[in-house]
Amino acid sequence: MSYSTILAGVAILAVIAFVGGLVRARGHAAGPVKMHSQLGYYGWYAAVLAALPAAILITVWAASEPAVLSRLVARELPATVDTLNAAQHSLAMGQIQSISEGLPKLGAADLAIIKKARLGFTPVEEAQRVLKEHGIVLGSPPPPYVINAAADLTENRAISRYLLAAIAGLLAIGGLFYGVRSIRPRLRARNAVEKVMLGGLAAASTVAILTTVGIVFSVLFETIHFFQGVSPSNFFFGTVWDPRFSAAGSADTIGQFGLLPLLWGTLFISFVALAVAVPIGLMSAIYMSEYASQGVRDVAKPALEILAGIPTIVYGFFALITFGPLLRDVGAMVGLEIAATSVLTAGIVMGVMIIPFVSSLSDDIISAVPQSLREGSYGLGATQSETIKRVVIPAALPGIVGAILLAASRAIGETMIVVLAAGIAANLTLNPFEPVTTITVKIVSQLTGDLEFDSPQTLVAFALGLTLFVITLALNVYALYIVRTYREEYE
Repeated sequence: MSYSTILAGVAILAVIAFVGGLVRARGHAAGPVKMHSQLGYYGWYAAVLAALPAAILITVWAASEPAVLSRLVARELPATVDTLNAAQHSLAMGQIQSISEGLPKLGAADLAIIKKARLGFTPVEEAQRVLKEHGIVLGSPPPPYVINAAADLTENRAISRYLLAAIAGLLAIGGLFYGVRSIRPRLRARNAVEKVMLGGLAAASTVAILTTVGIVFSVLFETIHFFQGVSPSNFFFGTVWDPRFSAAGSADTIGQFGLLPLLWGTLFISFVALAVAVPIGLMSAIYMSEYASQGVRDVAKPALEILAGIPTIVYGFFALITFGPLLRDVGAMVGLEIAATSVLTAGIVMGVMIIPFVSSLSDDIISAVPQSLREGSYGLGATQSETIKRVVIPAALPGIVGAILLAASRAIGETMIVVLAAGIAANLTLNPFEPVTTITVKIVSQLTGDLEFDSPQTLVAFALGLTLFVITLALNVYALYIVRTYREEYE
C-alpha cells in the first residue's frame, strides 16, 4: 500500500466530512438562531478536523519510516556485515534497498522462488537468477543475507503501511464525527478555518526558508571539512588549479586548489556577457516602452522573451557547433587567432541568453515611471529623446541597475554554455580569444564519476559552491538595496 493510496482515502473521508458539515449547518440555519459564519465554513471546519490530524501523522510517518525500517533490518544482518568497510556496507544496504523496492513488482511465481530461497527450500542461485532477469540488481549477484534482508524489509514496509492506514483512517473517521457533531450556530467556524489556513501558509514559508538554510549549512559543513585538509589561503589566493596531489599520500596541496583562475574565468565571461546584453537589452526596453506602438510591443516583447525560454544546453550546442567555428573562421580572415571555445564565444552567446532579463525588467521599470514626469518635460520644451535621456532614464535608473545585477547573477551561475563554449582549461589570461573555465564547470567535473566524499578532490566542489553562493547572494542583496533605497524618490 502506497502513501498516495492512504492520502486518497483520507481525502475521501474529508470530502464526506465537508458534505456532512454542510448539511448539518444548513439544518441549523433553518432555525431561529443566526449562524456565526457562512455555511461553507462549517463544511471546511469538519473537513479540516477529518484530514489535518491524519495528514500530519502520514507526514511524520513517511519521514521516519525509512530510518526505522533500516535499523530493524540492520539488526538482523549477520555479524560478518559489521566487519565490512564503509563502502562495502553502503553497497550491501543499497542492494537491500533496491531488491526490496523491486520485490512487489514480481509475479506470484517469481516471488514464490524468492520466498523458498529465503527459507532454504530453493538454491540461492535461483533467486539471484530471478532478480537478474527483472533487472532488480545490476552487477555482481547479491549474497544470500542481502536477499533475506530485502525480503524482511519488504514485509516490514507492508506491515508499516497497513498500520499507518489503520491509524490514519481511525483519526480521520474520529475527526469526521467530532467535526460534524460539534457544528452549532455559535461555532466560530470561520475563525478556526482561517487560523488553519494561516498556519498552512506560515508552514509553507517555513519549509522554503528551512530548505534554504539546510542547503547553506550542508554546503558549509562540507566546506569546513575541506578546509581541514587544505589551507584557506592556498584556496582563495592560489593561481594554479590542479586538483591532484603531487605525490601519492602527500599532504602538500599548495597551489593545486587555487580559486583565482576559476573566479577570473567566471567574472571575465560574465563581463563579456553583460557587455552584450546590457546595451541591447536596455535599448530594446527603451524602444518598446517609449517608441513602439502597442501592436509592435505586443509582438516584439513576447518574441524577445522567448530567448529566456530556450534551454541553456541548446545555447551551448549553438555555440559549440555554429558560433564558435564561425568566430574562429572570421578571426582567421582578419588575422586574429580565436579559439572555437573561448571567452568571447561563451560571453556573446551567454549575453544573448540574458538579454530578456535586462530588457523585460527594464521595460517594466521604464513603463512604471509616472507619465506626469514626461508631460512636465514636454511642457518645458524638451524633445522626446531629451525627455528619455534626462528624465525617464534617471528616474528608472535604480530599477535598471537592479535588473542588470540580477542578470549578472544569472550569468555567473551559468554552466552548460560555459562547458561547451569556453572549455575546461583553468587559465589566468586577459586574452578573450583563449579558453577559460568557470566555478560552475569545475563543480560539475569534481562531482562526476566515482566519488569519495572524504577526499579534497571532491570536497573542493562544496567550497566552490559556497563561494559562488556568496557572490550571487551579494549581487542580489545589492540589487534589492539599490531598488529599495532609490525607488521612492520618483514616486
